[in-house]
Amino acid sequence: MQTRDPTELQSHGLEDLEEDLAAALPETQGKSFYPLIGRWALHVVPFLLLGAAVFVLWREFHEVKPADVAASMRAWGYGDTLAALGLSAASFTLMGFVEWLGLRWAGARLPVPPALAGSFLANAIGHTLGANLLVSGAVRARFYNRYGVTLKEVAATTVFHGVSFAVGLSTLAGISLLIGGSSEAVRIAAPVASSVGIVLLGAVAFYVALCGTLKHPLKGFGHSLKLPSWRVALAQIALGAVDNAVAAGIIWSLLPEGSIGYFTFVGAYAPSVVVGLISHVPGGVGVFEGSLSTLLAGVPAAPLAAAFLGYRIAFFLLPLLVAALALMGDTVRQRRAA
Repeated sequence: MQTRDPTELQSHGLEDLEEDLAAALPETQGKSFYPLIGRWALHVVPFLLLGAAVFVLWREFHEVKPADVAASMRAWGYGDTLAALGLSAASFTLMGFVEWLGLRWAGARLPVPPALAGSFLANAIGHTLGANLLVSGAVRARFYNRYGVTLKEVAATTVFHGVSFAVGLSTLAGISLLIGGSSEAVRIAAPVASSVGIVLLGAVAFYVALCGTLKHPLKGFGHSLKLPSWRVALAQIALGAVDNAVAAGIIWSLLPEGSIGYFTFVGAYAPSVVVGLISHVPGGVGVFEGSLSTLLAGVPAAPLAAAFLGYRIAFFLLPLLVAALALMGDTVRQRRAA
């Protein structure tokens, strides 16, 4: 990984900064990573998934009237609405503690408040733009520049955050598939749900064992990466699992009471999040909803469509608006100070 003096960031534009981060991050998006895949599959797959999602959404919701969706949203009341907003705030707060842990692991000793702020800005913008590593990393680099955090530390923190999300989601999905995967409320065969749940939990256990036994850095794609200790790995899993559980609760809390059990719902939510991420569609819009509506069975269409809208507003649009206003205010403040 390359390290650049953080003071140099102020003379760099966004494109230059993303090029520097591309050199620091693992090469999973550049031309050197399986050129044929990068040239064809990674460009074709998003359009195929989006097209499939449009078809699925039309099939599931073409008979739903806007008035029915509006009625379902009015049925939330103040309690459900505040619960969704509170769960969104709790999720971003948990992501902030993952960020703080990642910064410390990378060697940057920042207090909790700036870590929470940097995490919120990076994730609020990254979520909407498809959780792109370079975009969220660029936001982190610009914000943490004032605290002397180097690009190497930013890249390490970004990777740490991504791994925490992956192992946390795998843990939550594995538990949910084992507990609620046999329910008729999801279109996942019970043997498949149990098998996938065991595999996911086994992969997480293997990660912890690897962190506890492997002492030398992992090497690949032209970079080396030192794994955290097993204690830090357990913290990643705990924070990541709770964060994903809280985020899943946003949609679930907006569904009609008793329509589906929580763990059964998460068994369909987790793979839908993964499909949305690999689609490279900004925010997984359409792809996530299409996958989740396909896997869920027995949930009325109008309340489900309303829950999707509430989820997008509470977890994507409002945080993006707050982050954009915060960045604008910070830019104006810095210019006045200069």
